[in-house]
Amino acid sequence: MAALSLPANPAGLPLTTVADGVRVALRVTPRAGRNAITGLALTADGGVVLKVAVTAAPEGGRANDAVIKLLAKAWSLPKSALSIIVGTADRNKLLHIAGAPDELTRRLTDRLRSERQDQRTGP
Repeated sequence: MAALSLPANPAGLPLTTVADGVRVALRVTPRAGRNAITGLALTADGGVVLKVAVTAAPEGGRANDAVIKLLAKAWSLPKSALSIIVGTADRNKLLHIAGAPDELTRRLTDRLRSERQDQRTGP
């Protein structure tokens, strides 16, 4: 997985805790050269999104399915726990991950921060 470049504010992650899980703001690039989490980006309104690239075309939900498959594998979560709740036909999406909010937030924050550390100490 590619190393992530976090914004200066490390608390500025694309995660929102909700009663039944966590939501992650995404910016998806379909028809990419490879399937990968490519980083974090700031939005025009000051928010943060997780950038994801998938090789699938944005037709018939194939790109959305590829995003779910990629993130479930990267984060060691069951695909059934992930669903796109906003932006199914847009490159900006809101992903819902069902589960214990505190555990998911900790787990995803740790993953994003460890990627940042890998980038700093890289090869």
